[in-house]
Amino acid sequence: MSVTGNRTWWGLGLLLWLWCATAQAALEVAVDRQQVALGDSLRLVIAATGDEDLDGLELRNLLADFEILQRSTSSSTSIINGQTTRTRQLSLDLTPRREGTLEIPAFRAGAETTRPLVIEVGPPPTLADADQEVLFEAEVDRQEVYVQGQVLLTLRIQQAINLDSRSVSELVLDQAFVKPLEQNSFQRTINGRPWLVHEVRYAIFPEQSGTLEIPAQLFTARESSGRRSVFDLGGGGRQLQRRTEPLTITVKPRPDAFPAGSTWLPARKLTLEEDWSTPPDQLQAGESATRTIRLRGEGLQGAQLPPVEFAAPDALRYYPDQPLVDDREDGNGVVGLRRDSAALVASRAGSWTLPEVRIPWWDTETDSLRYAIVPAREIVIAAAPGAVADAGQITVPGTAPATRGSPASVGVQGAPQRLWQVLAGVFALGWLATLAWHWRYTRRRAESRLAPDTGTTSPGEARAFKQLQAACTSNSAPQARRALLAWGREYLPDRAGMNAAALAAGLDDAELRDAVAGLDRALYRDDSGWDGAALLEAVARLRRADPKKTDHPHSDALTLYPRGA
Repeated sequence: MSVTGNRTWWGLGLLLWLWCATAQAALEVAVDRQQVALGDSLRLVIAATGDEDLDGLELRNLLADFEILQRSTSSSTSIINGQTTRTRQLSLDLTPRREGTLEIPAFRAGAETTRPLVIEVGPPPTLADADQEVLFEAEVDRQEVYVQGQVLLTLRIQQAINLDSRSVSELVLDQAFVKPLEQNSFQRTINGRPWLVHEVRYAIFPEQSGTLEIPAQLFTARESSGRRSVFDLGGGGRQLQRRTEPLTITVKPRPDAFPAGSTWLPARKLTLEEDWSTPPDQLQAGESATRTIRLRGEGLQGAQLPPVEFAAPDALRYYPDQPLVDDREDGNGVVGLRRDSAALVASRAGSWTLPEVRIPWWDTETDSLRYAIVPAREIVIAAAPGAVADAGQITVPGTAPATRGSPASVGVQGAPQRLWQVLAGVFALGWLATLAWHWRYTRRRAESRLAPDTGTTSPGEARAFKQLQAACTSNSAPQARRALLAWGREYLPDRAGMNAAALAAGLDDAELRDAVAGLDRALYRDDSGWDGAALLEAVARLRRADPKKTDHPHSDALTLYPRGA
């Protein structure tokens, strides 16, 4: 393994971490290490995604405990799902002024404030052999670990001279899974002499209990001798080799106190979070809401995290999406992430209890059993509009027979009967006037969508189609159903309130009817292989055939398939 570009790789990893953090916050901070020795350097990165002025940050409180060795700025742009995010960074190379627990203070820019960071500063390092110019050593963060738990191995190269062709032997362990981590590089001062330090780190997950042997590792390099002329290709320096001492790790078995039948999760920390696309207490029968549960395990791989089982009582159905599993890295090793999502649909109105989600895990810091819990939730589903008729409702004369028990059904003669007829006529005229006003309003609304944009905040037909495009290309049936109805409301504003089948019938398109039928089968018959291409192509063809109903004449650029494909 070549030990090159360590600072660059750390910077790329830190940029990814900061992007994930700044997706929710406009100002964030991060450091490459939180445990250093006196005389070491560390890198502090402050990132902003808003209009914050990083050049105007107040740094006087930082200078009380740290010295700034170097300062630089950079910027980057990312486009995710059509959304552009611009991130600006201020990077500071720091060295602590004293030992102890030091704090990097909170920084304020505009309305945003960062969180403070704690840095542990140990005593200055010492050299076992002061005459050495190149040192190579190995260390682990713990001598005991549970099976499938994480142990961190650090191979540290310290050099007081310039080296070329540096390499470290490949780490191979038959009884463990080895995951390389990002490498760190920093400066260190020992007895007034500058050293360059490289750290090669691994996360090791033993696969069986007993004893894990980490063999000696080999570092090779060549001393840089400099070039005496343009024809000197270098490589004339002396060859160097250094070996670490072998290490032994005790691997403990799964404790008996852990619940039988549960996925074994030895972690430093495990968190469980829940969110909804729509508050479940605002749902009506037949509507859907996406429930998402996120599991985050520090010291675990994402593949170790168990799937979340969505349990639902009668009349509630879950339609799961594909889970997302990922690994990230922080200063303490691997962080496993898992996201499970499912669309919840209620077939009728009523009140139900969603059971709690409980996942056991073993806290490796306190050596104890703990549980990550999403509490049980009470939800009330309202009836769909028009699903139940009021038994005492008075109908408009001439449209349907009056309901039994209403005043119109009472056989009253003379003036009282004429009074009811007059009142019914007045109500009928008012009802017809309301219909006329509604027709005029929807017509004006449709015409206004064809007018040039004047700053309205309505998402419009083009944006609704773009959301449908995203749902179809990701083959997400629940999201496609919601996006199709939203597009239908924009495309046919005078027919708002239609369901998907009625929308297809109203547009009188055979291909769209077939695509909607396939969507319904995927939603209600557990067909997990739904492909959104047919639905997207049918809608795109309708838009091309009648461009006047779209927001933009050239909206074909948003379609998945080009014209004539």
